[in-house]
Amino acid sequence: MRRTGGIAVALGLALVAAGTPVSADAPGPQSVHPSLRSDVVALYDFDHPVPGDTALEKDLGRSGTEIELINGGAAQRVPDAAYPGARRALQTKQVDPAVTGNDDWKAGIYAQPGVRTLRAFNAVGGTTVMGWFKRSMDGPALNSVTADPNDYFNAIGLAGVLTGDSDGHGVRALLELIDVNGTLRLVALGRRLDGGNSQTFAAGEDWKTLLPKDTWVHLAATFDFNAGTMALYRNGVPVEGFYTRTDDPWLVSGPGPHVTTASDPRGIKIGGSFPQNTVERNPCDCRMDALTFLDRSLSAREVAAQYRYYFRH
Repeated sequence: MRRTGGIAVALGLALVAAGTPVSADAPGPQSVHPSLRSDVVALYDFDHPVPGDTALEKDLGRSGTEIELINGGAAQRVPDAAYPGARRALQTKQVDPAVTGNDDWKAGIYAQPGVRTLRAFNAVGGTTVMGWFKRSMDGPALNSVTADPNDYFNAIGLAGVLTGDSDGHGVRALLELIDVNGTLRLVALGRRLDGGNSQTFAAGEDWKTLLPKDTWVHLAATFDFNAGTMALYRNGVPVEGFYTRTDDPWLVSGPGPHVTTASDPRGIKIGGSFPQNTVERNPCDCRMDALTFLDRSLSAREVAAQYRYYFRH
């Protein structure tokens, strides 16, 4: 991956695919259930720095999309096991809330007109974003872009895939904590069409219960763009919630199939927005591991199997 200006421009539950058992020796990321490995576009476990540049992290998925550990570089890899067999995790955080600058620790990649290696998310019918998260903050961070000491961001960024026309903030598929009608909630936020409306599926349960402080939790968000549906999962179990819009923001009421815009995503954002490091927004004082991006909307059974697979040892 070329960098410009320093910025990167379950229990082994045997699932059956088409009636044929999948071998545990199937090629692909070994932390992923064998039946899902071919669907993994990108995966980052933060144990694989790129040789010669430790500020870059190797992609264990099929796309080979390296990401940058922004502002902290190699120091953002910290010893912390999210699951058995894990070693290091990614540390993201707000560095100085009192200064308007670009020093927050986050990760990702950004390029215009798009990241070619992420073409699997171009005109795709479904996506899944999942990973392990440990939060250390009590709410959204102080807004470092304004001078108002009482101005806080309205969200905490986890991980997502950008749209094909994104400025570094707009997303196609995102896991996030965001204010919904005055209440911070864990959400899946998706946008089918570049320049189109987003839809949000928000968890009903309190976000601090879903993400206890200083505790590793596995989260997954699925996006079925053809059906116009999303789902959230915590530790392999579906999370009850609601859609914030009752109309048809993805424009899927007509004849299908319905897929995302035929454009390559402009990147991936992790722990905050703007992976090109031009603006600070929605920083996450968190640790993350096994961040996985798939080009299919997983079923509830598959998410549960993947969660249990982490404990196969």
